[in-house]
Amino acid sequence: MPTETAARPDTPTIKGRPDRYWEDLVAGDIIQTAGMTITDAHLVNWAGLTGDLVSLHLDETYAAQTQFGQRIAHGPLTLSLGLGLMSQTGYFSNVVAWLGLDAVRASAPVFIGDTIHAAGHLVEARRSSKPGMGIWAIDYEIFKQDETRVMTFRSSFMIQTRETD
Repeated sequence: MPTETAARPDTPTIKGRPDRYWEDLVAGDIIQTAGMTITDAHLVNWAGLTGDLVSLHLDETYAAQTQFGQRIAHGPLTLSLGLGLMSQTGYFSNVVAWLGLDAVRASAPVFIGDTIHAAGHLVEARRSSKPGMGIWAIDYEIFKQDETRVMTFRSSFMIQTRETD
């Protein structure tokens, strides 16, 4: 049976992550991320990078005696991974500035072996006073594999617009 092959143009199309701008999202949109499974290496590397050497994250004997019964991920690590996973969606390729973080709440522990993912709800999309810029305010929710919400926060960004105003 003959097989079809796609015709290749003389000049191939270059494909990669989409180039997104402020106009590509409107208030009410929700962005979903892929997941990431938390490992011992995440906890150890985060502790070494930040100096956050709290026993609850690094000492199995100590952590076994806590209400969690085992080591848990650092809260700021979970937050950072949520932001990082969101950046992988392609919607942040034209960030000009990160404007801040508000209302951070940790509601459940993240254990080694848990897989987390984030959802970002765009709650504000407005033009900036700076020409060619817009502002996004995004409410983040980070969930474990069983859909337990482990963290919420709001983060704001200045994003380039397609038009320079």
